[in-house]
Parts: sequence; structure tokens; C-alpha cells
Amino acid sequence: MQLSALFSDERRDNRMFSNRALAVLIAPLIVEQVLAITVGMVDTMMVSSAGEAATSGVSLVDMINNLMINVFAAVSTGGAVVASQYLGHKDEKKSCESALQLLLVTGLISVGIAALTIIFRREILELLYHGVEEDVMRNALVYFWLSALSYPFLAVYNSCAALFRSMENSKISMKVSILMNLMNACGNAFFIFVMKWGVAGAALASLISRMTACLILCFRLTDRSLPIHIGDEPFSWNGGMIRRILHIGIPGGIENSIFQLGRVLVVSIIATFGTVQIAANAVANNLDGMGILPGQAMNLAMITVIGQCVGAGDYEQVRYYAKKMLKITYVLLGSCCVLIIATMPLTMRLYALSQEALSLAAILVTIHDGSAILLWPISFTLSNVLRASNDVRYPMVVSITSMILFRVFLSYVIGVRLGMGAIGVWIAMVIDWIARSICFVLRYRSGVWRRTAGI
Repeated sequence: MQLSALFSDERRDNRMFSNRALAVLIAPLIVEQVLAITVGMVDTMMVSSAGEAATSGVSLVDMINNLMINVFAAVSTGGAVVASQYLGHKDEKKSCESALQLLLVTGLISVGIAALTIIFRREILELLYHGVEEDVMRNALVYFWLSALSYPFLAVYNSCAALFRSMENSKISMKVSILMNLMNACGNAFFIFVMKWGVAGAALASLISRMTACLILCFRLTDRSLPIHIGDEPFSWNGGMIRRILHIGIPGGIENSIFQLGRVLVVSIIATFGTVQIAANAVANNLDGMGILPGQAMNLAMITVIGQCVGAGDYEQVRYYAKKMLKITYVLLGSCCVLIIATMPLTMRLYALSQEALSLAAILVTIHDGSAILLWPISFTLSNVLRASNDVRYPMVVSITSMILFRVFLSYVIGVRLGMGAIGVWIAMVIDWIARSICFVLRYRSGVWRRTAGI
């Protein structure tokens, strides 16, 4: 069944996006999210051949990498919201200007973060994962500094991809993502199995593939036939435009940073449970990431669709597409989560880990994906309706508060004090989702977001 056939589109002549337009936007995003998750999965699977210490080291650094990636993604989202709103307002000149400023600010931020990460990588790892086994720490240090080198390329790539999505062109980033993943897989095979470089080989393969993807998208964005493009004007600082981008991006960046930092703190709790539980958590993170990837794709699509509706000043269509896209998210995400749970007996065989680690990973995946079917869309996708309407502070406050009170504090209480280990940590995560869901539903139904919407 095609995505466009999932739900009927009543009064389509009056709508900004037909079912076909939504399908053309969403389908490549889903493929791209599959491929994005695959990078981490391929690294973890191939590195697992080097032992559980290598696998654990990669998983610990990946939690920090995800924090950095989410900072870059938040700033990119700010730029995508601004560009989408200008397109909805039929102002292509301002859209192009916002694109130039977005690339400038993400490039500067990412270079600074990469430099600090490389310089203080040991201190960061020891602060977050104090007491971790020496073999795990040694692998983590190697993987961390090579990963940090890819931050600028990854940040600019994310910004370019966000701009293409604002133009309702998600195919280009999907194609480049396919190339990036093929390069990563081939690089892993060569550097890990032929050169025997272990975690260094995995990180180097990711660096080369991300660098290539970044350069390709930057070049494609110079096409002047696109509604959003760069190259007409030299790079110059526009403080007003950057402030507008950061007004939307910074709260999202703070939110995502605290959220990912919370996840890192949670993993630091799991790290005290031993190598088996660290490895099980790494495998579970890989598989549950596959379960929610349709939701991640819909989060990105929601920014484009709602942003253009807000730019056009049509709030009735904001409500229409928010409801419609949430329905699609529930259908796609629910189907994917069920599939992940059903195929675990097969997928677990791909990991060269102990039976104890794999059995625990299966329990964690079941907790996550079983709960995600009901809670994930309203816990994460609905909040992007608010962000695309410039209502960015409320989601930030809710996410940070819920993370601290429920995910981090309850992880310690249930996982450590009650002795439930990693299982208790994941139960705390579900409670966090419930709290977020309640807050976002109440905010959306109140209509307060309409006061902040507009350009």
C-alpha cells in the first residue's frame, strides 16, 4: 500500500499539501532515517567482532555523539522553520538568505564543538563514565577523537538536508544518505576486517562517508534553479537573520542537549552494572532506533508542512495537517515496532555477544517498542507542531523538566536503589514519555501556540 493511500484527503483542492505531496516528502525521509540508524548499527555489529570492550566503548561514545548531533539538528531545525515560513510567505529571497546564514552559523558552532571535544575528550569521558573498565575506556578514547573530526561535516550536512526538506525535496538527501551508508559499510569492512584497526577503523569509515555527503549536498545547494540556494551572495554575517534562526534553534538545541545529556547520565548509571548490561543497552538502542524511525521521519516532515502553513497564516490547515500526520505516524511507527519485536530472534543473531547480553537486550527492546506504539508520537512528534509555530520555549521546559525528574532521577531510584538494573532504567524512560505526552497534548489543545506563530 502506498503512503498516499493510508488516509483519504477530503477537500484536497483547498489544501496546501496533497496526499501525493506528503508521500513524496515522507517516504524518502523514512528511507533516510533507516540509513541514519544503519550507520550506528553497522559500526556496532562489525566492532562486536573485536569483543565486548570494543562494543561497549563505541556505545558509550555514541551516546555523546548523539548529544552533539542533536545540537546540530536543533540549529538546522531553526533554519528549516525560518526557510519554510518564508517559502509559505512566497519570499524566496529571504529563504535563500536564511540558508546562507544557517550554513554559516552551523559551521562555526560545529568547528568550536569539535575542537573542544578533541582537546578535552579524556576529561569528558572520565567525568561521564567514571569507574568504567580500562579496556572500555581505551576503546572509547580512540573512537571519540576520530568521531569529533566529523562533527563539522555532519553539522553542515544536516543543515543542507534540512533546507532541501524545506523545499519539499527529501529525495536528494535520501540518495546522498544511501551513498554515505554504502561508503561507511565498505569502509568498516576494509578498516576493521582487513586492516584490523578495530574501533579506529569504524570511526574513520564514518568520518570519510560524512565528509563526502557534506560536500555533495553543499554543491547541490548552489543550483540557482532551486527556490532555496546559495552562491548569489558572498558569505556575510546577518545578525538579524541569525538571531531569528537561533531564537528557534537554541531552545531546541538546549532541549536536545539536556535530553541527550540525560541519556548519557542514564548510560553512566548502566555502566556501573557491568560490561554485559552496557553491551545489552547498546544493542537495544540500535534496534529500538529502528522501531521509531518512521516517527523521526515524521518529525522532520512536520517542520516543513506546519512551517509553510504558518508562513501562509492558515492556522486551520495547521490543525488539519497536525491531526493527519499524527495519524500517519501512529500507523507507520506501530507497524515498525511490531515488526522489530517479531523479528528479534533473527536480528539478535547478527551480534557476536554473549547469550546473557542478548537476552537482556531483547527485554529492553520489548519494553521500548511496546510502549512506543502508544506514547511516542504524542511525546515527540506533536511537539514539532509547536516548534514550527515558533512556540519553542514550552517544549524545551517540558522536555528538560521531565528528563530530570523522571528519566534521570527515577532511573537511579528504580535501576540502582530498587536493584532492577537496566530494566529499571528503561521503565523510567516510559514514565518520562507519559509525562511529556500529557503536557504536549494540553498545550496543543489550549491553542496558545497561535500567539507565537507567524513571521
